[in-house]
Amino acid sequence: MQDNFKALKISDNVYWVGAIDWKIRDFHGYLTSRGTTYNAYLIIADKVTLVDTVKSPYMKELLSRISSVIDPKKIDYIISQHSEMDHSGCIPEIINIINPEKVFTSVAGAKVLKEHFDFDYDLTPVKNGESISLGNMNLSFYETKMLHWPESMISYLDKDQILFSQDGFGLHLATYERFSDQLPEYLWFEEAAKYYANILLPYSKLILKLLDTLNAMKLNIKILANDHGPIFRGGDIFKIISYYSYWATQSPTNKAVIIYDTMWNSTELMARVIAEGLFSAGAIPVVMSTKVSHRSDIITQLLDAGAMVVGAPTINNMMFPEIQDVMSYVRGLKPENLIGFTFGSYGWSGEGPKQLKIYLEEMKVKIIRDELRVKNVPKDAALKECFEAGKALGEIIKDYPKCKFL
Repeated sequence: MQDNFKALKISDNVYWVGAIDWKIRDFHGYLTSRGTTYNAYLIIADKVTLVDTVKSPYMKELLSRISSVIDPKKIDYIISQHSEMDHSGCIPEIINIINPEKVFTSVAGAKVLKEHFDFDYDLTPVKNGESISLGNMNLSFYETKMLHWPESMISYLDKDQILFSQDGFGLHLATYERFSDQLPEYLWFEEAAKYYANILLPYSKLILKLLDTLNAMKLNIKILANDHGPIFRGGDIFKIISYYSYWATQSPTNKAVIIYDTMWNSTELMARVIAEGLFSAGAIPVVMSTKVSHRSDIITQLLDAGAMVVGAPTINNMMFPEIQDVMSYVRGLKPENLIGFTFGSYGWSGEGPKQLKIYLEEMKVKIIRDELRVKNVPKDAALKECFEAGKALGEIIKDYPKCKFL
């Protein structure tokens, strides 16, 4: 077994024993430009407990970090809070190596793990609000269904006042600094916003309920130990919870995101002039070409936007394929409280903007005007219409609250 990877103590009784993935750049369609971590935690109690595991290729790293503190075979309990493979991928092998007394998971989690791995290990399901004794401390479990899988749960360690929040409050960032307060705030804020937009946005109403529940429970939380990225402590706990509350409300701002693709730059020219019109009215335009902007960055910009304007040329009676990819992705993440319209140039048929309008309607975007279509290269009259369309949209959103980030 490798012995070069060391655990990091994060409280009196808990160690971080996870893995750092420096090279991952795609996380089920989401561009992870700065890598990620798979966080797992070792509780040194009368009943030694491992909270979550790691992605399968990093199992030896996990075991090495555990071994720097204790013989892995002395672990009594394993907790599986979330069955997604980046946290459960090596559970069968870990169970065989450690041979723990019990493996705890949610009721739904027990079913999912067996469906994933087809093993016959006798898992111990725990119900919402149930606690187990680790001898000299207690661990309590709370269901967080659809945050972001149906079997998800979180755990609270009373003695060290740690909330193990699995994918909640996570972010994809590979770093040796284990706490957010060891990093520039802009860095973890950007990645936390991107994580929320690409993973948790469809479940915003459930997140608001969870935040209300946590507030009502009045848990004393000294450490917020997530499953990806840096851990939160001190004032950063309040900051990340406040950001989640803000993002979950999906309150519109004075930012308009213009998303477009272009064939011979005519649609791009339209996008740029629409942006000029928006800015002239006092709104904040963000112009994003699908040729250079990844879909996961586009949805991140939409996280605190008030308007979405989408443009595409037409090819073979269809919108351009890149814009269709982006809109399919955005539609699935269900951003709310947006207004906007569609636009695009065309040569002879011009279906692109009409098809985009259907996407916006399905997303319940309030459409403020008919699709703006220009045949071939836009001339002065067409560009003036683009400017006025942007200005009209800007007049609506200019007095909305200022956007938090660009």
